[in-house]
Amino acid sequence: MKTGTALASLLLVASASAFAAAPPDYLFVNRSSEVLIDDATARALFGEIVSAKLARLYPTAKWGFAAQVEGGITPEKTCVVVARVMLLPRNQPTATKLLLFKPGKMATVFDAAPNASAAQCRDLAKRKLREANQAMVAALVPD
Repeated sequence: MKTGTALASLLLVASASAFAAAPPDYLFVNRSSEVLIDDATARALFGEIVSAKLARLYPTAKWGFAAQVEGGITPEKTCVVVARVMLLPRNQPTATKLLLFKPGKMATVFDAAPNASAAQCRDLAKRKLREANQAMVAALVPD
């Protein structure tokens, strides 16, 4: 009897951890300027907003996300950054790995920093993409 109970408990813990460990796998497209933000950083920032609740409301089989960060440093040494995150419907069938440009929701933020170096401009781009991601989640997932 003790062996059966222990085995059932072990299976319950293993299945719960398997569900908790696997975040939803959204199709994510990054179309950002490499000078401002690299693909790995954009994907990592996107990973911060993905949740099971988001996947329940917007299933991964029907929706995907796109991010775009553009801008740069003007001749007057002002860093200008625009970050945009879009919730896009997936093309059907989902095996195609394509998104349709018919945004369900879109969040855009922008900022400018005078007398900025290239490193400061990249930091600003990262902050603005994180802010756009947070705005997107606030619009999509009610508290």
